[in-house]
Amino acid sequence: MTQGIATLIDGTQIAKAQRQEIKLRVEQLKGRSITPKLAVLLVGGHPPSQIYVKYKQKAAKEIGIDTEIHHFDESVAIDTLYKCVDQLNQDSCIHGILVQMPLPQHFTSEEMWSVVERVLPEKDVDGLHPANQGMITHSVGSPHAPQRGFVACTPLGCLRLLREYIGELEGLHAVVIGRSRIVGHPMANLLTKANATVTLCHSRTRHLSKHLKTADIIIAAAGIPKLIKAEDVSEKAVVIDVGIHRLENGRLCGDVDFAELNNKVQAISPVPGGVGPMTIASLMNNVCLAAERSLYR
Repeated sequence: MTQGIATLIDGTQIAKAQRQEIKLRVEQLKGRSITPKLAVLLVGGHPPSQIYVKYKQKAAKEIGIDTEIHHFDESVAIDTLYKCVDQLNQDSCIHGILVQMPLPQHFTSEEMWSVVERVLPEKDVDGLHPANQGMITHSVGSPHAPQRGFVACTPLGCLRLLREYIGELEGLHAVVIGRSRIVGHPMANLLTKANATVTLCHSRTRHLSKHLKTADIIIAAAGIPKLIKAEDVSEKAVVIDVGIHRLENGRLCGDVDFAELNNKVQAISPVPGGVGPMTIASLMNNVCLAAERSLYR
């Protein structure tokens, strides 16, 4: 990866430091006879999902978090998934439950989200349950240890990257591109709670570059390869690229044209090696937090 004038926001190194912090918390829990445990539901043989689950298992093992994988055939009935989630909800040894998405195509979007929402909010370490997303909007405490609820993992990782590079975000103009419940909406909420001034853009936004040119912070989560070009942004911008796509030549890219922005903006996260490692570290944080909260239930 060629270095331009922009500072690279190295998610791999920041995530490594965060995992060490979490490892110390896990050791303290084990001193009180609690071993944090994550259960993952994986459906079908979608190669990227299988890879992501292996990354999560590897990170958990390094930190000292136990995992168990419930791998179902692609043709599994939705009632079987409901039953598995219900059993895990009742298992006191399980502190966090994650439904690896996407589910196979024969599941509708509504069915997929119904499985996610079947998870008890106190075990929803992915931070995607509507109850958690609502609580986080009004919860006090730091994003990594809110008084109630869990912050969605990717936005939580993005926030950590921003705070490592910028520090305080108060008064800055942040543009979030994408309005999904996985990234866009919770990211906008987090930035608002950090006292940034937030513009939420999406696929129907007119004159996108007009908004981007005034941004101090850009969170690119539109799901469109190389959507954002150098001409769309200013030199002051700090860019966090959430997108990840495989091009026809086999190379990975994000939602921004890295080669162009790398020679213009103030700082940028690479793809890969930016947001991805932070998402996994944030998941580990939430599993540890769930186990810590179990001490007081």
